Amino acid sequence: MQLHVANDQLAVDSPAKPLVARVLDMMGRAIEEGRNTVHGLRSSSCGSQDLEQAFSRIQQELAVTKPARFSVIVEGVVRPLRPAIGDDVYLIGREALANAFRHSGASEIEVELEYAVDQFRLLVRDNGCGISSDVLQSSRDGHWGLSGMRERTEELERN
Repeated sequence: MQLHVANDQLAVDSPAKPLVARVLDMMGRAIEEGRNTVHGLRSSSCGSQDLEQAFSRIQQELAVTKPARFSVIVEGVVRPLRPAIGDDVYLIGREALANAFRHSGASEIEVELEYAVDQFRLLVRDNGCGISSDVLQSSRDGHWGLSGMRERTEELERN
């Protein structure tokens, strides 16, 4: 609410106005996703939309400051995924991309969506520094990204 108040106090022609508006929009979506998760509902904004388009917007949504060449590659014939699966695929991919943009130091990042006859595959690649095995094995308080991706993937494999 305080950010809304600050936004209202900015001059219409302020250079900060578009940035604040984008942050407000992202916060609104995050709050909606959080509420849906708490209530055991699925967000209708992830799985029902085109994954290629959704992933293509990630770099702007994350407001990445270090430039990296980013591409989304689609292999095979695109087929709609069940909404619950599409939601999980999007959230897994979004977290992997956020990690790549924020922590890898990569100059090239890509996400590949492969639609095969009997399977779907999501692959995120970058030319960054990698991640230490200590971080992979630990689940530090407040750092649920990797463990959350692992749990979502295991759940998808069971279904």
